[in-house]
Amino acid sequence: MGLFDFFKKKKEELPAKQKEKTDATEQEATSDAVEEDKWDRMWELWGEGKADSPYAEVLTYQSEINNGGHDQYFFNVENTGDLKKELAVLNSVLPEVLKKNLNAAYKAYVALQKNEDDEKAEAILHKCDDVYYENEEALDDVLNEYAAKIELKE
Repeated sequence: MGLFDFFKKKKEELPAKQKEKTDATEQEATSDAVEEDKWDRMWELWGEGKADSPYAEVLTYQSEINNGGHDQYFFNVENTGDLKKELAVLNSVLPEVLKKNLNAAYKAYVALQKNEDDEKAEAILHKCDDVYYENEEALDDVLNEYAAKIELKE
């Protein structure tokens, strides 16, 4: 046996605890890969306009906020869809902190559209963006629920 041959032990030769740990690590890696595939599929469905409600609205919200903040979200949804309906859906599924934040942001957005105290409204929108980013994991929890339900193509 050479000096480095002890590194060449086969998996079957490993002690039981080490083998269990190796198996668990492999299962975890497989599980992570499946989860990632489900997230990819979820975004693919959203891109095709085939994601289920309320998750489609949550995905749109997350995408727009991450791309340009609440101001961009409201503007884009208002110009391409039914903003009031989308807000109602989000208010039914968002965690409380994000729900309150969304409503404060919308109030500031409306004030901006009416040219009411623009500096204050812009400051509120920026603060709402910060609150969103601080609590984005809560939104990911909602999306994880949806991703878990997605069937992957074979």
